[in-house]
Formats: sequence, structure tokens, C-alpha cells
Amino acid sequence: MMLHGRSLARVISYEMKCAFCLLVLTAGVFPAFGGEYVVFSSGLKLHADRHEQSGDLIRLYYNGGVTELPAILISGFEEDEVVAPDPVAEVAPPVVKPETATPAASGPREMVRDAARRSGLPPEFVESVAQVESGFRPGVVSPKGALGVMQLMPGTAKTLGADPYDTAQNIDAGTRLLRELLLKYDGDVIKALAAYNAGEGAVDKYQGMPPYIETRWYVKKVIDAYQKAGGQ
Repeated sequence: MMLHGRSLARVISYEMKCAFCLLVLTAGVFPAFGGEYVVFSSGLKLHADRHEQSGDLIRLYYNGGVTELPAILISGFEEDEVVAPDPVAEVAPPVVKPETATPAASGPREMVRDAARRSGLPPEFVESVAQVESGFRPGVVSPKGALGVMQLMPGTAKTLGADPYDTAQNIDAGTRLLRELLLKYDGDVIKALAAYNAGEGAVDKYQGMPPYIETRWYVKKVIDAYQKAGGQ
């Protein structure tokens, strides 16, 4: 399908909005749990449990994982302020018969939000990726073989230690991949999203957004979805 010049120009223009894309993440509402925010030289903020410095390397600890980065990429750390909930009067818990007690259902959207919080990413951002990838449908298989809500390729899922057919593992692995791509590209959201869609090799080869119309439309749609979700 041919694209009109004006439509193509709108897609290409997204490549030039890196500064705006950084604000897409930093302006979101971050979850209020303990730890700290890692502030990159690019302006990106990510949540971590703690950090350690060893020479020119900084280790970021989060959710049981560890990421090593050159210290030069990080401009500082901000303490996460946890707001204590208002005290409430103690209320006797309701009596529930064991046979009637059932666990609360957790659908794909809730799983996405939980995975985002575990990785220290704005839930609305990860939701936007999931919406564009699969519309939150666990059973979707792309023509190229990408699977599930986060549309993981089987090889990628294996590398991440996840079963792509298991919805919870699929979502958790895709979210972790987004975080790792943001870390790899020093908070450059354009590159991270492009790599999620087209692969890191393509982004590294072209040192930025690959000249693929599909990838450029993908980045545009994710950013548009995040804006509509109020993430700006």
C-alpha cells in the first residue's frame, strides 16, 4: 500500500521528537514504593530498589534483577518518597466461608500494569505497547510468529526465560525487555520502541530509527496511545 507524502512526513517527524519522547516517560505517574529513581543524563528516570558503584560501573538492583551500566550515563539518584496512607479505623474482617472464597480474577490489562510497576515503568506506557502489539489478546499470533499480548518471538522469549504461551510470563518478559532496551539506549524512547519492533540489530545498524515504514508507524501508534491515556 502506497503512502501519501504528507502521511509519510508525519511518520518520519516522530523520529525527530526524541526530547518529547523522553518526557513521555518522565512525566508519567510513577508507582509509590520504596527505593530510588535513577536519573540518566538523557533525562529518563527509572525506578530501582538500590544501586552500588564499583569503579566506573553502577549496578542497579530491581525486582531481583541486576543491570550494570557505565557510571557516565547516570547523572544522579533521587530518593523515592513513599506517602504513608491515612490511618483508618480497625474493622473486623468479614467472615468468608472457605468454600465460597475465590481469588480475584486478573486479566491481561491488570497483568500489564503489575509488570510495569515491578519494572519501575509507567503502567500507561507499557499498556500502550501492549495495546498496539496485540490489543491485550493472549492468543494472537502475528504473521511472523510473534506470540501473545506482548508479541514475543519464540527465540526472544527463550532468551528471557519465559514461556510465550503463558500470559503472565509473556507480559512479564515483554516488560522486562522494554526496560532493558531503555537502559541500553540511555533512555532514548524512539530507539527502544524501534528495537522492540524491528530488533536491536536494525537500530544499531542505522544508529537510530530504521528506515522501515512499519517500524515508524509502530512508534507513532505507541506514542499516540500513550498520549490518549493521559501520559503527557
